[in-house]
Parts: sequence; C-alpha cells; structure tokens
Amino acid sequence: QVQLAESGGGLVRAGGSLTLSCTASGGRFDIFTMGWYRQIPGKQRELVATITNLGRRNYADSVKGRFTISKEYNRATVHLQMNGLEPEDTGVYYCKITPYRRDDYWGQGTQVTVSS
Repeated sequence: QVQLAESGGGLVRAGGSLTLSCTASGGRFDIFTMGWYRQIPGKQRELVATITNLGRRNYADSVKGRFTISKEYNRATVHLQMNGLEPEDTGVYYCKITPYRRDDYWGQGTQVTVSS
C-alpha cells in the first residue's frame, strides 16, 4: 500500500522560508511524477510544483522564482524549498505521487501559514 509521509509545514512571517519534504513508500517508484499541490481557503486545490523521476520540473506561475522543488537520487523523496513566502501562500499543502501507469496517491496535507 502506497503511503506518503509529509513534513515541514508551519508558521512563518512574510518574506520567510520553509521547506516541505515528502517520501513515498509501499510501492515501486522507478518512473513517477511527484510534487506538491495546495488548497487555499475558498479556492480549489492547485498545482504548486512537480518533478519527475528524470528531474523534469513544473511550477505554477505564482511560485516561479520563489519555490524550488528537488528530489533525492533514486528515491521517491521530494523537497520543496519555499522562499519569499507571502500571506497568499497560506493553505494546506498536499504531496502527490503518480507512479507510471497507476493512480494518484495523496498525502494527508500539511498546513503552511504566512503572517503579514
């Protein structure tokens, strides 16, 4: 059974930084896309950043230049370095992995709160 372990959320002041981490276990992850989505109050869940097993990255326009996603070599572990955080980044951040030809798997979510 695939499970995702998330960590790193918290409270930070505007302009500050946080790093989110996520590790997938319980499956085979040779080929995958993995990343972070967020749900801001009153809005639908949206993509933040994703990365493939080959290192191909995709970012939401709103976070380009501020957030960086990376992965560990030969592991289904990703990190999201968030710099220059803004109050508009406040929300619940969810990790997701999509293994090759399989369904999506989601984490439980971690709260990120940015105070002004």
